[in-house]
Amino acid sequence: MFMGEYNHTVDAKGRVIVPSKFREQLGEEFVVTKGLDGCLFVYENTEWKALEEKLHALPLTNANARKFSRFFLAGATTCEVDKQGRILLPAVLRDFAGIDKDAVLVGVGSRIEIWSKDNWNQSNTYDDMEEIAENMEGLGI
Repeated sequence: MFMGEYNHTVDAKGRVIVPSKFREQLGEEFVVTKGLDGCLFVYENTEWKALEEKLHALPLTNANARKFSRFFLAGATTCEVDKQGRILLPAVLRDFAGIDKDAVLVGVGSRIEIWSKDNWNQSNTYDDMEEIAENMEGLGI
């Protein structure tokens, strides 16, 4: 299970350090793709295979299913950790998430999210947590 929040700088070549606690669980190679809410999703290979199978099972005749699959699969790339603990984030993914210089890596259970620091700060205010918590009851929390 991934958890925690880490701030890192993206270098001029588009590389970012993956925290050692995350690397221990991810291994040397894993998948990064476009995520929801304007961030990137990072999946350990077993989790990625499970997602691929679910996407593959979606009906080809459903336009939303095709679009949803295309969103995750077309943007996906395999990343390898270098000797300094960094990965290269492709320009298309950095552009999608608005990541220029400062990145926030966040563990959220079965995946990691990579955010631009600005988007993280704007999107993740917790002023409405009481209301959100009340709505979680219907989801079994």
